[in-house]
Formats: sequence, structure tokens, C-alpha cells
Amino acid sequence: MKIEYYKHNLGNEEINECVKVLNSLFLTTGSTVDEFEKSLASYLNTPYAVGLTSCTAALHLALIAAGVGPGDEVITTPMSFVATTNSILMAGGTPVFVDVEKDTGNIDVDLIEAAITDKTKAILPVHLYGQMVDMKKLLTISAKHNIPVIEDAAHALEAMRDGIKPGQKSFGSCFSFYATKSITSGEGGAFTTTSEEAAKLVTKLRSHGITSELAQRVRTGLKTYDVDVLGWKYNMDNIQAALLIPQVGKKTESQLARREEIAQKYRIEFSQAGIEMPREYENSKHGRHIFPIWVDSAKRDKILDYINNQGVGAVINYPSIHLFTFYKNTYGFTEGMFPNCEEIANREISIPLYSKLADEEVEYVIKTVIEAVRA
Repeated sequence: MKIEYYKHNLGNEEINECVKVLNSLFLTTGSTVDEFEKSLASYLNTPYAVGLTSCTAALHLALIAAGVGPGDEVITTPMSFVATTNSILMAGGTPVFVDVEKDTGNIDVDLIEAAITDKTKAILPVHLYGQMVDMKKLLTISAKHNIPVIEDAAHALEAMRDGIKPGQKSFGSCFSFYATKSITSGEGGAFTTTSEEAAKLVTKLRSHGITSELAQRVRTGLKTYDVDVLGWKYNMDNIQAALLIPQVGKKTESQLARREEIAQKYRIEFSQAGIEMPREYENSKHGRHIFPIWVDSAKRDKILDYINNQGVGAVINYPSIHLFTFYKNTYGFTEGMFPNCEEIANREISIPLYSKLADEEVEYVIKTVIEAVRA
């Protein structure tokens, strides 16, 4: 049996919406992007959403909007995809890592306050695998030190913890619509916020810093535009937005329900087999983006090879960012600096978790993983 690591959920509804745009005048940023932004903001119960080309773009612009620049420090986690940390450098800042919780992989909020200096300009947590960090505790630290929190919610569109969704209480939240995400446009991202000022600035920054995008000028009759801030080319187009609109809302939740069903099946079977998995928080709704297992680091690569050789797609999420060659050479990071992160990075394997998985495929994944660990 061949089981891919991931399959998207794009179908006729998304294709038809895309065809409408292709048959229209505006392919770039226009009313379809506006519609998507409204639907995403509504789903997340936040007043503002800005469509962008990637979560990396969202992180970059959010950091700039929060005032991060050369000489500023941003506290974050070494356990994430490298884009999280790269975005800090793109904004001119310096990453300051703190270690993660040993039993979840999420940034250890209890370590953050000790890492704050007079150079700290922002805190950038990652809601790893789909579980939100303790935002209540983190927001208390944020308020005490007057430091904005920017959430990397690339894994956590559907998540909630203690009644808080991503972006509802922080400076803003950043989302990914990459090919393997629960809703996708192939590439894409968004920034959500409760701040009108931040939303307006990010909207300007996504299009070179111009004061009015083309669709706005056509709609309002403006003849020209000004550029009053340095911007980038990060604007979501109508084609991407058309693919995303049908996926937001009821479809998002129905597909999450299927992933939750699969995840619970995994957790029961793997627990009985003695396979370790991250602890899951109480009072929390899991986004179920990634399903990780943690195995003996000395055997991890052999276990991964066995799973893949049996036709099951499995990958590693994630290597430790601080041990990448660039970050070691640039900042002098060495092994042992963030032991919990490093242990997880050396033990983790991600297995298939998507709503198109059939029951017999789920059973085969379970059988294969247990065989691999016991081999």
C-alpha cells in the first residue's frame, strides 16, 4: 500500500472559484482578496486580516510593523521551520532563543522573562504541531514589559487555548497556506490583528509601500499613488484567494474533525504500543497540523527508513534551527545550548495526518509504525 505524507483537499468548488477569477479582469490583488480577508477575519473572530504570499512574508511584515529593526532582539524558539527565525533577520533583528517544553516542543514560556533585555522588541512564539502556547501567561509577560507578541500560527489555524484563538489578544498572528497546510493555495499566507493601524501598515508594506493598490485606484478613481515607506512584493493575488475562500469556515472544521478522529486513533494505538508522543494540553483545541511520534534517537533514522520503505510517507519536523550551519557560523550556537529542542529534533518522526486518509490507510499506518519501532 502506498500512502502519501499529505494530500490536499482542493476540489471542484475551489477550481470553479479559480476559473471565475481567470475569466475576470483582475488576476492580481482585488475584490476576491478582500472577500477572503473578510472570511478569514470572521472565522478567527478578529477585525482585520491581510492576505499575503506566505507566512514568511506575514512574519517579516508583522515584525516591521511592531517596530523591529537593526539592533533589536526578538525572543523565539529554536524548534520550528527555519522561516520563523529567518523572518527576524529579514526585519533586521537578532534572534534570541529559549528552550522548549520537554514534553510538548512548544516554547517554554517560563524561560522567556529571563531572556528579556533592554534590546528586546518582540516575542515570537510558535504554536508547534497545532497546539497553542500558553497565551494567557505569555500575554501577562508582554503587558508587564510592554513587548508585543507576534504569533507564528502556521500550524494552528483551527486552534484555541483557554478560549483564545490565534491573533485575538496579541499584536497579531501569522498563517500559512502552503501546500501541506489544512487550507491551501499552494503558496500563501496572512496576517491577522486587532489593530487597524497594524493592518493598514502591513497592507501598505505588502505592495512596495505604495499608498493605494491598483484595484483601490480603479475603484476610487485615484490617478496616482505615493510611496512613503519601504515595502516589499508580498501581496496575495485573486487566484490564491479564490482557492482559499471555499475552504474557510465549515469545511475547515469538518476536515479538522476527521483529522481529530485519526489523531485520537493514533494516540490510543501508539500509547498501547509504548510509543511516545507530545503531551496535549487541557482546555485546548488542537489544530492537528502535524502528528509527531518521538522514538529512540539512535534508531530514529532506521525507523524512518522502514516506514518509508513500507510505502508510508514520513518526514522529520524539525531539525534544531540553532544547529544549522548558517546560524552556528553567524551566532556561535553549539550543541547542548537548548537540550530539550535538540532531543526532540533527534527523536521526531511525522506521520500522515490529513482528512482524505481512509480507515484502512490509517490502520496500515498504525501497523507500519508499530512494526518499525519494534524492529
